[in-house]
Amino acid sequence: MPFDAHALSTLDFPRIRQALAERCATRLGAERAEHLVPGDDERSVQLQLDQVEDALFGVSLQLGGISDIRTSVSRAREGRTLLGSEILEVAYTLDAAMTLKRSVAQHSRGPLLDLAESIGSHVLLVRSALEKLDRDGAVRDDASPKLRQLRRRMNPLRNEIRERLTQVMERWSEMLQENIVTQRRDRFVLPIKAAYVNQVQGIVLDQSATGQTYFVEPAQVVPLNNELAKIILEEEEEVRRILQELSALIAGETSIDTTLRALAEFDLIRAKATLARDWKLGRPERSERGRFRIEGARHPLIENAVANDLTLDDHCRLLLITGPNMGGKTATLKTLGLIVAMHQCGMYVPASRAELPNVRDILVDIGDDQSIEASLSTFAAHLVNLRRVLDSARPDTLILVDELGSGTDPSEGAALSQAILGQLLQQGARGIVTSHLAPLKLYAMETPGLQNASMGFDVERLSPTYRLQVGQPGRSYALAIARRLGMPEGIMREAEAILGPEGGRLERLLENLERERERLRQDREAAERLVREAEANAEALRLERDGILSERDAILAKAQERAEQVYAEAFEQVRTLRQRSRDEAARPRVLEELKELRRASQAARPQPKPEPALEQLRVGSTVEVPAYGATGQVLEVRGEDLVVQMGVLKVNVRRRDVRLKQESKVKVMTLSGGPSSFNKELNLRGEHAEEALEHLRSFIVEAHALHETPLRVVHGKGQGVLRRLIRDYLKNERLVESFHDAEPYAGGHGVTIIHVRK
Repeated sequence: MPFDAHALSTLDFPRIRQALAERCATRLGAERAEHLVPGDDERSVQLQLDQVEDALFGVSLQLGGISDIRTSVSRAREGRTLLGSEILEVAYTLDAAMTLKRSVAQHSRGPLLDLAESIGSHVLLVRSALEKLDRDGAVRDDASPKLRQLRRRMNPLRNEIRERLTQVMERWSEMLQENIVTQRRDRFVLPIKAAYVNQVQGIVLDQSATGQTYFVEPAQVVPLNNELAKIILEEEEEVRRILQELSALIAGETSIDTTLRALAEFDLIRAKATLARDWKLGRPERSERGRFRIEGARHPLIENAVANDLTLDDHCRLLLITGPNMGGKTATLKTLGLIVAMHQCGMYVPASRAELPNVRDILVDIGDDQSIEASLSTFAAHLVNLRRVLDSARPDTLILVDELGSGTDPSEGAALSQAILGQLLQQGARGIVTSHLAPLKLYAMETPGLQNASMGFDVERLSPTYRLQVGQPGRSYALAIARRLGMPEGIMREAEAILGPEGGRLERLLENLERERERLRQDREAAERLVREAEANAEALRLERDGILSERDAILAKAQERAEQVYAEAFEQVRTLRQRSRDEAARPRVLEELKELRRASQAARPQPKPEPALEQLRVGSTVEVPAYGATGQVLEVRGEDLVVQMGVLKVNVRRRDVRLKQESKVKVMTLSGGPSSFNKELNLRGEHAEEALEHLRSFIVEAHALHETPLRVVHGKGQGVLRRLIRDYLKNERLVESFHDAEPYAGGHGVTIIHVRK
C-alpha cells in the first residue's frame, strides 16, 4: 500500500528525494530518486539497507560512461536507423554496465550480487559497434570488405581529378578568379571569372553571391567526377546498410530494459550511500513489537539541528508535546516522520542509533498556518484530517498531529482532543501529538499510554533550547516572558488574577518541576564527569601497571636465563662428581667438593634485607601468643589480624599481640665425611615459592649425586598452594623418577615422597 502523497509532502519528503537526485550520476537514477516512495515490505526494506551498506563498505559503484539511451533504443525498435554517434552511446553505456557487473561480482559482500545478475550480456552488440565505428561515431573503413574497397578507390580517383584540374589551371590561368580547386555539389570545379565563362568548355555548377565568379566543371574531368559520384553513392549506401545492421542489433537486444532498470537501481543505491556519508546518517536496526527507539534524532533538513531522543512503546504509545510557539514541537514531529519515511525507503537515517518497526502508513495532520485569524474553515479542515486519521489508525500506523484542538474555543477543543486521544489509544496507534491546551497536560498525567513532553525554553535569554524533555509538560511562558520584557507589574498581577489560582498553581508546579529537572541534570553531568575522570585515572594506572609488569617480565626472563646457565654448570659439576664418587677411594674428596659447591651457591644467593620480626609473619609461621601462654602456627593473614592454630583450637589475634618464634626453616644437615650424613628430609613450610623451589632443586641434585632415595619433602597442608607448586616442578624434573603423598600416619598430603632416578 503506497504512503499518502500529501503526508509525505507535508513532511518535506520531496526535499529528501531532491537531495538523492542531486547525488545521482545518471538521469536514470535521478528519475528513480524523484519517484521514490516508502514501502511497507519488511524484507524489501532490509534488502535495500543491506545494499546501501554493501555500497558503503564493499563495492565502489562507478557509473561513468552511462547515458540515457532509452530514446535511441525506442527509435531502433521502431525500425529507424540510428546515427553512428547514437549507436556508439548505446554501446558505451552497455559496456559500462557490464564493467559494473564484473566489479560487483568481484568486490560485493553479497547483497548487490542478485541485482548485478540482472544486467544482461551485451558483448556481441558492444563488440560490433566498437569494431565498425570510430571514436566520433563515423563508420570505419574496415567495417565491411565492400566499404574498404570503395574507399580505397576514392582517394586515387580524387588525386587524378586534382592532377587534371592542375593542368587545366595552367592553360586557364588568366580566366581564373583564384588559383584553387574547390567543390560544388560533391564535384571538383574551378572558379572562373564571369567575363570568361562562355570561353571555357565545361559545365557551370554554381555562381558566387556577387555574380563575379562561376564555378565550372571542365569537360576534361566530367567523366572522372561522374565515376567519383557513383562511388560516393555506393559508399553512402554501404554506410547506411551498416548503421541499419547495428540499429537492428540494438532493437533485438531485449535484455537492454532489465539492464537499464538495474543501472537506475545501482545509481539510486550509490546516491543513498553518498547521502549517508554527506549527512552522517546511520543504519536503523529492526525493532521488535512495534517499538520506536531513536537516540540522537535530528531533522535532516535543518542545519546544526539539535539532536533528541525519542521512544514510543507499550508504556508510551502517544507522546503529547506542549510548550511555547517556535520551540521546535513541529520540527520534532516532522523529524520522526522523516526518519520513518527514509527508513522504509531503504535509506540510512539521521540518528546516532535507531530501532524502528515497519509501519503501514504515516497519518499526518500538520497545519503550517498559525496566524491569529484562524477561522472555522481552518478548524473544519483539521476535523476532516482528524477523521481520516481516526478511520485509518492502527497499531502499525504512525500518527503525527500538530496543534490538536486549535482553531476553536479552548474548553471545547480540550474536550474534543481528550476524546480523540482516548480513541487513538484504544485503537493501539503510536505517534506524537502537539498542543497548547493546559487540560491535556493533566489528562496525559492520568492516562496510561499517553506521556507528557515539552520543548526546553531559556527564560533568561528568551529563546528556545529545542531540547525534548520527556515526562514533563511544557509551560506557555507567556507571563514569564511578559514580565521579563518589562510589562508593568500592575498588568502582570491583573493577568495572574484573571488566570485564577488553578492556573497559577499549575504554572508554579511546572516551574518547580523544571527547576528540579535542571538541578538533576547538572548533578548527572557532574557525576558523569567524575566517572570519566575516574576512568581516565584507571587507564593511566593500567598503563603504568602494564609498564611495571613488562619490566618485571624482562628482569625475570633475564634472571631465568642466568639461572638456567648456573644450573647447567652446577649440574655438569655434580655429574662429574657423581662419576668420581663411584671410586671408593675418591669418595671422601668428592663429598668435600660437593660441600664446598653448596657453600659457594649459598654465598652467591642474594640475602634478603632484614625485616622487623612481625613483618616476616606469613602463613605457616610459628608464633607465640602470650595471652594464651601457648605456641601455634599461622593459618591466615588478614591485614593486622591473624588466624592461629593452637592445638585443636583456632583463634583470631592481632598481629601486635604475637611474637615470631625463630626457628630454622630449612632443616638440611650439612654433609660430613660419610654417606650417612645426608638428611633425606627437607622442611619447606612457610617459605616463599621461589625459595622453596631453589632449596628443592639443590636437595634433589645433591641426593642424585649421592644415590640417596627416597626423599621426604615437608610442605604442610594449609591451602595447598606450596604443594601444587612443588608437584608442578617435580613433573618436569628429569632427576625424579616418581613422587606421591606420604602415608596418613607419616604426614599424608602434607608430605611428598620423591624417588630419585638411579
